[in-house]
Amino acid sequence: MKTFVKTAIAACCIAVFGAPALAQSGAANYPDKPIKLIVPFPAGGTSDVLGRLVGDKLGQALGQTVVVENRAGANGNIGADYVVRSAADGYTLLLVDLGNLSISPSVYPNMPFDPIKDLAPVSMLAYSPHLLVTTNALPVKTQEELVAYAKAKKGAMNFAAAAGIGSAPHMAGVLFAQKTGVEWGYIPYKGGAQALTDLIGGQVDATTNGMVATYPHVKSGKIKLLAVTSSKRLPQLPDVPTVSEMIPGFVTGSWQGVLAPAGTPKPVVDKLNTEMAKIMKMPDVQAKLETLGAQPIEMTPDEFGGWLKTQVADWAKVVKDAGIKLE
Repeated sequence: MKTFVKTAIAACCIAVFGAPALAQSGAANYPDKPIKLIVPFPAGGTSDVLGRLVGDKLGQALGQTVVVENRAGANGNIGADYVVRSAADGYTLLLVDLGNLSISPSVYPNMPFDPIKDLAPVSMLAYSPHLLVTTNALPVKTQEELVAYAKAKKGAMNFAAAAGIGSAPHMAGVLFAQKTGVEWGYIPYKGGAQALTDLIGGQVDATTNGMVATYPHVKSGKIKLLAVTSSKRLPQLPDVPTVSEMIPGFVTGSWQGVLAPAGTPKPVVDKLNTEMAKIMKMPDVQAKLETLGAQPIEMTPDEFGGWLKTQVADWAKVVKDAGIKLE
């Protein structure tokens, strides 16, 4: 009987005290094999460039190889779904443009996953604004002139939906139209590169797109830059106004972050968050971000999760008001 009691007490102690200890031990031993970092967009874009930069640094910090794998399609949903279906052990991570991820639940009625329930926020990395640009053929020099011109044309203008209908650049154009009362048609593109090519050629009138791909064409004089979608003017472009100077509170852009499958152990998530925060503070990483027109953003996993919920709710209203649905 005494033996039984001692055994029972020992079992209780393990249950109460042993689980956290084991979890901490697992985090201490993590990782003991290569990590796969999924980028759900084609190579060469902001997410891919940042993924390879962070992946290399993370591998050095953790002493394991981090393999970056591109799984593009459906505004990032194909790669995200792959991660959702992966083991929740910290060895398969998702680096994604969170703008697309937060919009998708509202425009894709048959999404196979819920980004809030099925993904665990790990670390916010960086933000870069969209640039509001027009073809040189358009007789406007400011965003106010663009609004006046578009209203005078009464729906005759077109707007390039870079990265497709339902993407973050497309929804930035939708939000701009809602806030200003302009009407323009949306022409979908598979990616920003082709959208910019047609903008340069005058086949489309205007678009919003990420700074890394867009600004070189502005600098070369091939297209016109009217405004940026950041909350404040960019240090690199102090003379360029923000859209929020005309539309208070208007902020869109590319938020890059890392998520894991839901259920990934908290000690593993916290360890990754700590290492990624260190990486984003490295001088060479910050120098690279500046060339991309991006700025580092640090959040805890809980702060990141709260931010994502707010974004999903905010974009749901924009999508509902615009009546956008994709099958």
